[in-house]
Amino acid sequence: MRKPYVLLLGLFLALFVAPAHAADNGSWSVYPAASKVAARPYFYLSADPGTTIEDKVVVANTTGQPLSFRLYAADAYNTPRDGGFAVRTVREKQRGVGAWAKPAQSRVTVPAHGAVTVPFTLHVPEGAEPGDHPGALVALDERIDKGDGSLALGVQRAVAARVYLRVGGPTLPAIAVENVHIVHHQPLVPGLGDSTATISYTLHNTGNVTLDPKVELRATGLFGRTLLARNLSRIPSELLPGQRVHLTEPWRDAPQLDWGDVTLTASATDTRNSESASFLALPWAAALALLAALVVGVALVIRARGARGVRGRGTALEAVVAAAARGVRRERAAARR
Repeated sequence: MRKPYVLLLGLFLALFVAPAHAADNGSWSVYPAASKVAARPYFYLSADPGTTIEDKVVVANTTGQPLSFRLYAADAYNTPRDGGFAVRTVREKQRGVGAWAKPAQSRVTVPAHGAVTVPFTLHVPEGAEPGDHPGALVALDERIDKGDGSLALGVQRAVAARVYLRVGGPTLPAIAVENVHIVHHQPLVPGLGDSTATISYTLHNTGNVTLDPKVELRATGLFGRTLLARNLSRIPSELLPGQRVHLTEPWRDAPQLDWGDVTLTASATDTRNSESASFLALPWAAALALLAALVVGVALVIRARGARGVRGRGTALEAVVAAAARGVRRERAAARR
């Protein structure tokens, strides 16, 4: 009986730089062919629209048996949650480097403890947008590791060498901070427990060059008091053109009772942008007590107004009776005369 499995669509792509300047997963590595000057950690390429670049990529096998790979070019992107550098799978639509770069061989077999050098061309089409177009050359092992168990996860492994391509023309660095929100996590009773908050926001590269962003967080309370001021560290080191990354930042010892603003300021070379959001820190117990006091106050006001209305109506009735009595007396006096 064949056991069912699920193929993970997201490939485990080794995109880090090992000491030997090669993307490596322990079984095979992919890296640029050494130039006449020195080895290169990545492909750093530049070209104008309508021109073609020729280069070579090396696929090395560190295992004791031959390995076969699907070799293809792919576009790069930032993962939405942490901003990591990732590349499109072979089944996804490619629009930049993934569509423009063509290896001389789409499949290659590398002998045990050997390496194969594959030439490739990269043609930048007329009308290509100027700026940075990141991508990669990927060596994909098309075999599916089904794993163990009755329902296993099918995994394909791949290794990629990064390609940093800059297309000639005007460059525009631009960054934006979007969708700033703050959520408080407070104890039910003030002072009995920790008060924290989670600040969420989106970093958006709205320009056409890769950015190395810095983000500063500042929180102010009533009367402009500074509650928090720090530079954030959990941000992507490379924010690719057009990419959005959704990030969160914890705020420990957040105020339990305050009203103010949180401001995030993102900056990179020649660009800067800020976005703010207001917050009201109010514990549930304090909020309920305030609501109860408000209800009681409203009830007392209504009662007091009702009492004054009753007294006012009684006084008016007495005046009417007195006026009528005076009229009767005047009529009797006139009759006697």
